[in-house]
Amino acid sequence: QVQLVESGGGLVQAGGSLRLSCAASGGTFSRYVMGWFRQAPGKEREFVAAMNYGSGRQYYADSVKGRFTIARDNAKNTVYLQMNSLKPEDTAVYYCAADGDGCAAYGCYSRYAYDYWGQGTQVTVSS
Repeated sequence: QVQLVESGGGLVQAGGSLRLSCAASGGTFSRYVMGWFRQAPGKEREFVAAMNYGSGRQYYADSVKGRFTIARDNAKNTVYLQMNSLKPEDTAVYYCAADGDGCAAYGCYSRYAYDYWGQGTQVTVSS
């Protein structure tokens, strides 16, 4: 069983930056595809970014390309989401997720691909 704990959320002004962290335990971290999703009030949970453990390939939602960067440190069992040029529409609860089968069933953009989820961390961007 994999446990995921997010941190790093907070309140920031538009144009600012935040770095989210997700610490994983209970599994072989390097085997998992790690992803970030977000959910704003009244909206569906949506894909933000993911990174494949084997190839290092990165996936991004169009809305965050060029502003957000996903990175992982297998030695620390941690995945990061560096968020720059933040906008009010980035306000949401951000969730870390892990997929153990390389996104084979649903693809890395789908929330249904991910087996394990963290509790989430709030990001609020003020205008």
